[in-house]
Amino acid sequence: MELKNDLGTTAIQDVIAAYPEIGEILQRYDIGCVTCKVGICLLKDVVSIHGLSREDEARIEAEINDFLSRKAA
Repeated sequence: MELKNDLGTTAIQDVIAAYPEIGEILQRYDIGCVTCKVGICLLKDVVSIHGLSREDEARIEAEINDFLSRKAA
């Protein structure tokens, strides 16, 4: 998973704190990081940990990158 701004190497709790919208994207794919009390997984690993299909992983990557592009504009 290649995410803009090297965000994939950031702990999910930090990602969601900075960009709550990314938590919403993950929730649409039944990834419950928003409610996780640990939150130390890297964003790039979160999708693979949950065993999603390659298609869903590609959709999540695209949605997050699209969001980051809009946020930067």
